[in-house]
Amino acid sequence: MTEKTDLYPTTAEMAALRAVATGRAVPDVIIRGGLVQSPGTEEWLERDIVISGRHIATLTPWGHFTEATTFIDAGGDYVVPGFIDTHLHIEYTNLTPGELARVSVARGTTTVLTDPNGAANVWGPRGMDFLLDTQTPLHIFQQVSPTTPASTALETGGTVIPEETVLSRLHDDVTATLGEGNPFDYGDVSTNRFREALVAGRRITGHTAAQTEESLWGYLAAGVGDDHNSATIDEVLERTRLGAMVTIMGSSLTDNTIPLFSDLDRVAPALRSMCFCADDKHALDLSVEGHIDHHVRQAIAFGVDPQLAYRMATTHAAHYYRLDQVLGILAPSRLADLQIISDLTEVRPDVVMVAGAIVARDGEALFANSDAVPDWARDTVRLPAQLDRKIFEVHAVGDTARVRAMEMYNGYFKHAFEASLEVIDGLVQSDTETDVLKIAILDRHHASGETGVGFVRGFGLSRGAIAISMNCPNMNIAVVGADDESMLLAVAELERMQGGFVTVADGEVLASVPLPIGGMMSDAPFEETAAALKAGHAKTAELGCRIPSPYIILSFVGLYVVPDLGITERGLIDAFEQSFVDLLIPGQVDSCGHGEVHPSS
Repeated sequence: MTEKTDLYPTTAEMAALRAVATGRAVPDVIIRGGLVQSPGTEEWLERDIVISGRHIATLTPWGHFTEATTFIDAGGDYVVPGFIDTHLHIEYTNLTPGELARVSVARGTTTVLTDPNGAANVWGPRGMDFLLDTQTPLHIFQQVSPTTPASTALETGGTVIPEETVLSRLHDDVTATLGEGNPFDYGDVSTNRFREALVAGRRITGHTAAQTEESLWGYLAAGVGDDHNSATIDEVLERTRLGAMVTIMGSSLTDNTIPLFSDLDRVAPALRSMCFCADDKHALDLSVEGHIDHHVRQAIAFGVDPQLAYRMATTHAAHYYRLDQVLGILAPSRLADLQIISDLTEVRPDVVMVAGAIVARDGEALFANSDAVPDWARDTVRLPAQLDRKIFEVHAVGDTARVRAMEMYNGYFKHAFEASLEVIDGLVQSDTETDVLKIAILDRHHASGETGVGFVRGFGLSRGAIAISMNCPNMNIAVVGADDESMLLAVAELERMQGGFVTVADGEVLASVPLPIGGMMSDAPFEETAAALKAGHAKTAELGCRIPSPYIILSFVGLYVVPDLGITERGLIDAFEQSFVDLLIPGQVDSCGHGEVHPSS
């Protein structure tokens, strides 16, 4: 666990740093002849980096000190800090922290700020700690999850974390921010949570959900200070002009580096109020596309000055999240977390160093992942003894039924629309011709059989179904399909393999990605998980799905804190009103068994 206090120099280390910096002691390492990213100016400096133990002692002109235990020749290459991911859900990488380190540290990302809301919903506080702990050279800081559950009125979820636990964790040394909360929640509990974060000296991670004007103002008035949802330049400018930091998301859901850097003249006033995050990026995309190195490549390719692009990935993040006295800049007394990069545009480090030790070369980790997985982290998918396809039935009278439905766009956002669907034998059918498919969310924590059913457009399945055990954020089962039989088969397979992703059709399991750790993560090497994802995506595409990463998109159909609709195991939800709405039109909410509720937490 990354306790910030432990990363500062001890008294003995500080004494050694001062002795080395003044030439009275021999450095452990000197990185010679590099062009060093300036800690305080936008320059490439001709400097040697002088290291004592875990920390940087000083920066000197080339060749100033002639003695060291070890010399590393940077030979005119560029030396930059390790990259910082300012908002990541490790669960959605489908990797344990140690396997994430193997894929990401080698690509230069040495620090992540993680909101473990999935782990919190499955396991409670011990799950949050599990996502913060690794023996590998990856610094992990906590963004305290406030959404466990996001609403006790609208969902059940796996567990309930007491509010006093959330508040106390804001004061933990491992904590960087309060995690992302419900932007439409104006209740006393959430308001007190925001204030406690400010009192604890923590930033507040924002999830602004395409809000504008009054809605956005009301959210930022709670002290929310950043936003990783900005997908347009107008959104960026509106937020940065209100003092917010934009943490540009490049995830497996959507890549906002493309729209936000596509017009540099328009976005130029905000460039120094930007940093980067992956948010939700699975193992395949991390291994092929990259982590924060992808953001830097994209920024430079669109014309951002390389010095500024690298500062967005390092210095901007460190300063904003109050980590700059520890890491994120190459300066005296800071950790020697750095990269040596020969080509600024390629962003492929030749050497990665963490805390003064070389941990990766030429894109390959030099360390193994030996992190243990506790027994309690397994066997978390619990369903009723006998499942029946009747749980997916939607009853209606007549030959057709009018339904409220969701259409996916820009990753996890949903437009609400109405659709007329055929009714056969009193049951509403999916319509593969117009791509209006049935979606269901099933409780997988309590074996209650509770199931919410809706309809969604965007997956394009001509037959079969796909299912996951990672509905956001409560980590219930989500399944979308062309017919109820396929949906039932997919859910049964998830139970058999105790979580993961599955694609089925014509009575057969076509592909699966086992995620037995909490139904969210694999304990296999990241290479195996990435390969399974690639195969699963390909099989799903053969069924007509047009989404490149369908499993992770399915994770967010149910999310009810972004417009317009969401769905939980309890029913269909209006995101703006934070209340249940009836699936059928016309229809009464009470006919679904839900009263009008407006959560206060």
